[in-house]
Amino acid sequence: MERSSPAATGGAACQADPGGTGGPAGDARTAGTGGATGTGAGAGAVQAVCSASELPGMEHAWTALGGDTGLLERVSCHLRPQLLPARLPVLELARATVAVCSLSAAELSALRAGTASSGAAAVSRVPSVQVDDGAVATAFTSERHLRTDGRSSVNFAPLSRFWRTADGWLRTHANYPHHRARLLSALGVHEGHRDENALAEAVAAELAQRSAAETEEHVHAAGGLAVAARSAKEWAEHPQGAEAARRPLVSTARVDQAPPLPLPGAFGHRPLHSVRVLDLTRVIAGPVATRTLALLGADVLRIDAPQLPEHPDTHADTGMGKRSALLDLSTRAGQADFEELLKKAHVVVTGYRPGVLDRFGLAPESLADRRPGIVVGQLSAWGAYGPWRRRRGFDSLVQTASGIAFEERLPGPDDGTAPGVLPAQALDHGTGYLLAAAVLRSLTEQRRGRCGSGVVRVALAQTADWLLNGLSPQQGPPRLAPKSADAFDGTPHDPAPWLNETRSPLGRLRYALPPVAYDGGPADWSRPPGAPGTDPVAWW
Repeated sequence: MERSSPAATGGAACQADPGGTGGPAGDARTAGTGGATGTGAGAGAVQAVCSASELPGMEHAWTALGGDTGLLERVSCHLRPQLLPARLPVLELARATVAVCSLSAAELSALRAGTASSGAAAVSRVPSVQVDDGAVATAFTSERHLRTDGRSSVNFAPLSRFWRTADGWLRTHANYPHHRARLLSALGVHEGHRDENALAEAVAAELAQRSAAETEEHVHAAGGLAVAARSAKEWAEHPQGAEAARRPLVSTARVDQAPPLPLPGAFGHRPLHSVRVLDLTRVIAGPVATRTLALLGADVLRIDAPQLPEHPDTHADTGMGKRSALLDLSTRAGQADFEELLKKAHVVVTGYRPGVLDRFGLAPESLADRRPGIVVGQLSAWGAYGPWRRRRGFDSLVQTASGIAFEERLPGPDDGTAPGVLPAQALDHGTGYLLAAAVLRSLTEQRRGRCGSGVVRVALAQTADWLLNGLSPQQGPPRLAPKSADAFDGTPHDPAPWLNETRSPLGRLRYALPPVAYDGGPADWSRPPGAPGTDPVAWW
């Protein structure tokens, strides 16, 4: 696509970079753009260029993916202080997840090009990875930078927020009409002819008389979304939190001994060239993962149910490089169409609650029976375990339940404290990059002789546990705290060097460039998103 600004990328050595140049211009991601990398205070001056071994979270995430730790020497990071300000190590999480995703892509690229196999001798043949904090921070807030014909996106509906209850705080999620209706029904609040402000006042008055924990259960029973704000200690003692603490960051398994599926066609410059991905995900985390797979050359076909269309702004942000079709799996015709797609698919990615899609034959074992050698990626909010495994969830709700909102708390009314938020929907984005990395690594392992249909699982709750308990902040200047609970407005960051514009069927889009970067890798998606649900139910 056309470019209006280049991405900033890095060098390979660990050294101070007081000039803030962000490494040499003219590398694989800026060649031919006619511009230099993002520089200066506006872009967030580079503090240092460091190797992965010096930074928190890198080795843990790469080991969780089953990667060879020797390959971490191929990763260098451009650090920019004070981006994604928070009390918790959000930038460290963001940087690590993008780095391991980039390394997974570089590893598969070398393998498919025939320049790497395994062992120490192969390390030097894997392209070097460059991660820039500026690109990472911009990508992790991509939905806030999106513009469609100059219009900013809508990220949270008026009833998606924190509410004061009789004994604490409650967070609701009502971005989708059916969730909004169920929330109001559970609370006994009738919409009538009230405007949004009057409706919010009625909800606030109702919740002020209720217990947070009791309301959580009552709204859940009605099919709505609400969770009580807990401390990290309270979450650790909760049965779901205790289960999350016992699980790995990424779970992988093989369900059979099938050989890897062949990849037809000559290998292109993108490691997922000729790989077909069925995308059955929604909202942010899953679509970020499949958006990344599309960047790397996969033919990604997103499937949505006709009765559950995605929000237009979310589609515009996370639909880069993908095609979008509607398919009703509850009908025989829809199931027949899906089976035709599955016959040629290499990867299926799902982002629904565990078990919800099983009745449509989408359990990993069932998919592997019909398409031996398939790689299945599964994403959920709370994980495929514990008493909340069947519950709906979103990033904001997991932040609230897990203790993250408590850790980020702010001065509140009546000399109390109000729950806070992370400076980005970091659980969504970070989990998305982990899921993309896990799919890439599964494909790599298959081609190295580890036979079997692969299953990889990630959950927002696992990423939350890692942020709270498994990451330590990078040493540096004092960390900033966010300024308000519902507005991410504390970041001293000019994203311009990592934004681009293009014409699209949706209008003129301004969007965040991908943060995944390695030598010879793609700098941008090959195509913008089209109108949702308008592509044929067929592979290219």
